[in-house]
Amino acid sequence: MISGHLAFRLLAFIVLVAVIAGIFWTQNSAFLSEGNLRALMRHMSVQGLAALGLTFVIVVRQFDLSFPGIASLGAMTLGWLIAIGMPLPVAIGGGLAVGITFGLVNGIAVARFGLPDIVTTIATGGLAIGFSYFYSNGTSISQNFFMSGILDLNDRKIIGLDMPFAILMAAAIAGFVLLHASRFGRGFYATGENRVSARFSGVPTRLLIVAAFAICGMAACLSITLLVASSGAANVTAGNQLLMPAFAAVYLGAALFGRPSIGATLAGTLMMSTMLNGFTLLAIPYYYSDAIVSTVLIAAIALFDPRVSGLFRNLFAARKDKIV
Repeated sequence: MISGHLAFRLLAFIVLVAVIAGIFWTQNSAFLSEGNLRALMRHMSVQGLAALGLTFVIVVRQFDLSFPGIASLGAMTLGWLIAIGMPLPVAIGGGLAVGITFGLVNGIAVARFGLPDIVTTIATGGLAIGFSYFYSNGTSISQNFFMSGILDLNDRKIIGLDMPFAILMAAAIAGFVLLHASRFGRGFYATGENRVSARFSGVPTRLLIVAAFAICGMAACLSITLLVASSGAANVTAGNQLLMPAFAAVYLGAALFGRPSIGATLAGTLMMSTMLNGFTLLAIPYYYSDAIVSTVLIAAIALFDPRVSGLFRNLFAARKDKIV
C-alpha cells in the first residue's frame, strides 16, 4: 500500500514532469515523437545506471567523486579487450571488473582506514584517468567494434524495449530488491543514519560501505558500456558526462520523495533526462544546460540536506515571530 504522503509526492512528481514535457512540446512538437522518446530513454539509461550505483553511496552518507574516472578506465578497458579480439562477454566483464576493483579500493580506504571520502575518491578517480591513457595514449579505440557485437547493445530490443532501457530496468529491479526488500538494505540505511548505533546493533557497517562503493563503481562501468555501444568508440573522456547528472538525479529524487531510494533516483533521472533532452532538441548550448543542471543540483541538496533545510525553517520561523 502507498501512504497518502507518498502518493502526494508521486502525484506532484508526475505533474511536474508533465509540465516540463508540455513546455518543451509547445516549443517543438517533435519532443513527444516516438523517435525522441526512445532517444530520451536511451539517455536516461546511461545516466540512470550511474545514478543507481551512486544511490548506495549516498544512502550510507558517503560521497564518491571517482566514478566518472573509473567509468573512463572501464570504457578503455572494454575497448582494448574488444580491439585485441576478446569475446564480448569477456570484454564487458573486464570493464565491470575495473569498476568493482576501484570501488573496493575506495570502500576499504574509507571504511577500514578512515580516510576522507571526498579526498580519497578524487585521488582514485584521477588515478583511473591516468591508467586509461595507457591503452592507446589517449586516442579513442574502435577496432573490431562492428564485428564484436557491442553495437547490438544499443540496437536490439527485449520484450519491446530498447536494450539500454531494458538493462536499466533490470538493474533497477535488482537494486530495489537489494536496498528495499532485504536485510542488507535495512543495514545500508542504518549505516547512513547512525553508524555507531548500527555497529552496536550488529550491522556490518564497514562491509556495507565497501559494498556501496563497489556497486557504484560497477554501475558506472555498466553505464559507460552502454555509452560506448551507442557511440561506437571508447575514449578517455567518456565518463566526464556522468558526474553532474548522476548527483543531480540522486539528490533531486531524494528531495522529491523524502529520502534517497531506487525509485526516487529513477524519478530524478527521468526529470533530468527530460530536461537535457529538451535542451538538446531546442539546440540550447551545452553550457546553458550544464548551468541549469548545476542549479537543480544545488537546489536539491538544499532541500535534502537537513542542515540547510533546517536553516531555512529557522529563518522563516524567526521572520514570522518578528511579524507577529
